[in-house]
Amino acid sequence: MSLDQNDIAKLARLARINIAATETEELSQRIGDILNMVDAMQAVDTTSVVPMANPHDAVQRLRADQVSENDQREHFQKIAPQTADGLYLVPQVID
Repeated sequence: MSLDQNDIAKLARLARINIAATETEELSQRIGDILNMVDAMQAVDTTSVVPMANPHDAVQRLRADQVSENDQREHFQKIAPQTADGLYLVPQVID
């Protein structure tokens, strides 16, 4: 796919970048090469390819979901300056 100078100027305006007139030809060629590569990748048949999350067949080891600490809520709320209905009360900082 080839881009002309109007396409390059439009892309530059959308990206809010300044491209010199001397660079438009090279930039057009480079963007065209990228678009051709994307077209080639989209042409590949991937219907029999199984999606994967990791190319190394890595498995995430998870620990068992078990309680490992005692409930100390009552203890912590006893030493808090202010509490109400099991919640900590703090001064208002936003008007």
